[in-house]
Amino acid sequence: MKTEFKQIVTVLLSIFLLSCSSDEVALENSATPAPVLPPNTTTPIANSINYLALGDSYTIGQSVCETCRYPEQLKASLNAIYPQTSFSLKVIATTGWTTSNLLSAINTQNPKSDYDLVTLLIGVNNQYQGRDFSLYEKEFPELLNKAIELAKGNAKNVIVLSIPDYAYTPFGVSMMQGQTDKISSEINKYNSFAENYSKTKDVVFINITEITRQGLSNPDLVAKDALHPSEYAYKLFVEKMLPSVKTALRN
Repeated sequence: MKTEFKQIVTVLLSIFLLSCSSDEVALENSATPAPVLPPNTTTPIANSINYLALGDSYTIGQSVCETCRYPEQLKASLNAIYPQTSFSLKVIATTGWTTSNLLSAINTQNPKSDYDLVTLLIGVNNQYQGRDFSLYEKEFPELLNKAIELAKGNAKNVIVLSIPDYAYTPFGVSMMQGQTDKISSEINKYNSFAENYSKTKDVVFINITEITRQGLSNPDLVAKDALHPSEYAYKLFVEKMLPSVKTALRN
């Protein structure tokens, strides 16, 4: 009888120990998993970035404040996105400049070829001043190749912006009566050439012309001079540019 009792106790004890072991395993397996952190969507870039903006009145920001023009707004946006990075900006642009004027200014100032980002927006004054289109066909490629050279020879660090359409401004309507369709058609021709040539150089081309073609339906897009883009329009330019700019800075 004692032997049978010992056997029963041994079996019960074994069952109890096995049950405890299983519970421990179950507890281990049911432990709360480590939290999954969201991915870091801001890829680090260099500690310092040099930015060069080339152009005319649309780059210098005619009729808006200095910090309102698109290169300054772009710099401010990048500062907010990459607070650990120092950004410097140089602007070579003046109201009324054609491709010839910009080429001459670059050659005179002779900036170093150490820029991490270069933007180029030029051509409206070639059209406005009635210059032969063949001049743009000759000089835009020269300017773009120079921009690439200034961007450390890296075409991926260059961005070309399309020419805004001043036919969709109060100035265009009042001062260029009967010519607005001609203006838009010619600007399309300039932009098409710039876009196609940019593609041959593997340079990003961003169309901001469509933003400016809302100038008559949305007066907030036009500066007080009734001709140039407003601070708000430049903000929209920057928003459209930012994805490409961030990609360029990661190269």
